Amino acid sequence: MKDKINVGVLGATGMVGQNYISLLADHPWFRVNHVAASSRSAGKTYGEAVRGRWHLTGDVPGSLRDITVSTIDEIELAREKCTFVFSALGSHVAREYEERYAVAGIPVVSNASAHRSTPDVPMVIPEINYHHLDIIPIQQRTRGWVRGFIVVKPNCSLQSYMTPLYALHEKFGLKQAVITTMQAVSGAGHPGVSSLDIMDNVIPFIQGEEEKSENEPLKILGSIDGSVISNNEKVKISAHCNRVPVIHGHTACVSVEFERKPTRDEILGTWKDFRGISPKYDLPSSPRRAIIYREEPDRPQPRLDRDAGNGMTVVVGRLRDCNVLHYRFVGLSHNTVRGAAGGGILNGELLVAMGYL
Repeated sequence: MKDKINVGVLGATGMVGQNYISLLADHPWFRVNHVAASSRSAGKTYGEAVRGRWHLTGDVPGSLRDITVSTIDEIELAREKCTFVFSALGSHVAREYEERYAVAGIPVVSNASAHRSTPDVPMVIPEINYHHLDIIPIQQRTRGWVRGFIVVKPNCSLQSYMTPLYALHEKFGLKQAVITTMQAVSGAGHPGVSSLDIMDNVIPFIQGEEEKSENEPLKILGSIDGSVISNNEKVKISAHCNRVPVIHGHTACVSVEFERKPTRDEILGTWKDFRGISPKYDLPSSPRRAIIYREEPDRPQPRLDRDAGNGMTVVVGRLRDCNVLHYRFVGLSHNTVRGAAGGGILNGELLVAMGYL
């Protein structure tokens, strides 16, 4: 790309926002030209705003240390300075502000959950349902938005199993799945779960996670129906979501039944051959392999496998027969990269490649 696109980050000082800043610092397509946060941080340089609460390995990127933080209310300034924004806002404010930005003509690529169930907002994993972006002109026309729109990514817990399941669903028809997630503490943000609660412990409840894990896949596997995206109600998912003492990397144990039971070799061949996004787009954050299968009996493991494909690849293993459904396997993804900022950036790259930005 000849000239970089100026972008903004809303909620830039929080944990997800910091990941956006880190991943965008040397991005080949995007240049961070605007950062916004709460009034507590406004007027400070970004380095000052996150001093003492920078939660990532390494220092604040030097190229963005001195950029001045604005408030999320400075929408006109954002429109002057950037082409679109990545939203890392908390869900309690995301619904209002993402719509305000879209009304002002600023496209929003969101990490928040506020609009995931909104019928005309596409919730995209590029390897699976990039075609849902076709609803953007309909969303704009229905809402009267001239240039703005909203696109979201799904919950981080889905990333460890949705791509492997979708690759099989295309060929064999996904019927039902029982999924148990073991989710890293970084998924709770900062300060997140108390150390006294999580150390030497497993917490078998995460507010709202099971509902997201059961409902969001149905929209991802759904289709555009007029002015909305209709869920695929044929698929049934039952989820158990647990918080475990792992820093990064969400693991999922999956039992699955198909409309037509494939052979083990068919499953492994499907995962090996799966590419997802058309190579013609050549997106910078897209991993060379969307799915990697590990043959070792004790893999994947978060510490060993979460960084595969720069944290954007889903690693699967332990494929075997299931005594109740057809098969079972283990999936793993990096929750703060593929599951959060990295997945949002990949959506932004796809929007550029498809001509929406």
